[in-house]
Amino acid sequence: MSSELSLNINIKEPRWDQSTFVGRAKHFFTVTDPRNILLSNDKLEHAKQIVHDYRNGIVQPGLSEDELWRAKYVYDSAFHPDTGEKMILIGRMSAQVPMNMTITGCMMTFYRTTPAVIFWQWINQSFNAIVNYTNRSGDAPITGSQLGTAYVSATTGAVATALGLNALTKHVSPLIGRFVPFAAVAAANCINIPLMRQRELKYGIPVTDENGNRIGESANAAKQAITQVVVSRILMAAPGMAIPPFIMNSLEKKAFLKRFPWMNAPIQVGLVGFCLVFATPLCCALFPQKSLMSVSRLEPELQAQIKENSPGLERVYFNKGL
Repeated sequence: MSSELSLNINIKEPRWDQSTFVGRAKHFFTVTDPRNILLSNDKLEHAKQIVHDYRNGIVQPGLSEDELWRAKYVYDSAFHPDTGEKMILIGRMSAQVPMNMTITGCMMTFYRTTPAVIFWQWINQSFNAIVNYTNRSGDAPITGSQLGTAYVSATTGAVATALGLNALTKHVSPLIGRFVPFAAVAAANCINIPLMRQRELKYGIPVTDENGNRIGESANAAKQAITQVVVSRILMAAPGMAIPPFIMNSLEKKAFLKRFPWMNAPIQVGLVGFCLVFATPLCCALFPQKSLMSVSRLEPELQAQIKENSPGLERVYFNKGL
């Protein structure tokens, strides 16, 4: 039975062509599938065993190609690609939609008072800190002090931005005030992600040749990776924080919400969730996960090392993180 499934399937790479946006989008619709967070540890470990066995040339009896790919994506949804460790549940990409729709929806519902702004920005940055740490690139550990600095800085920046913008928008249209949470989230992403991944900026992330052979570590590659992630995260938040304000501003003038004001938060959370179901995978797909960089853009010492050990190599690859 084991001979039924070819051993030539490359499960080190995604199932779809990652050189195209459509291929990457299909990949991330699978990676961010919220149903994966409901899988038990036994199912995760079973998927891990299937993947590890296949990589070692062992095919479990009766295993089909679709089942192999399903196991690969279940495995990828729960285990870090560089360290192999099981990721924190709420930090996994499959938890992005349910977690973000709840937090974002509440941020956009309860934005008028200072205590509410502080509380929900704090919750959001706490969640972002977990996500950024869980999906960091590379296999080097990050210290407790680095985590603390990133967390405090991002939270302070987000709260300060939100409170400052709230103060400026008190005398303008209520619709404009609804966009304050998005401005705060965008500012916080620019702070949180680089700080949470500051070790990568200092020491670099692993770079490889096209066959996956590790060549060294590059801080320049880390800068490109982090920039791509910041852009993706801001654009990921944009639809869910830009479209619902117009809808809610209109609905609040209708009789339904005036009669049932408690429905404000559930409706807003639902609208944000609908946007995130599409925005999350599509924005993750903006840049290839396995990004590339010309050798000429690497640090001089790494260029010299490559010239000596891998002459003729023109570009390197790295995992940009999420």
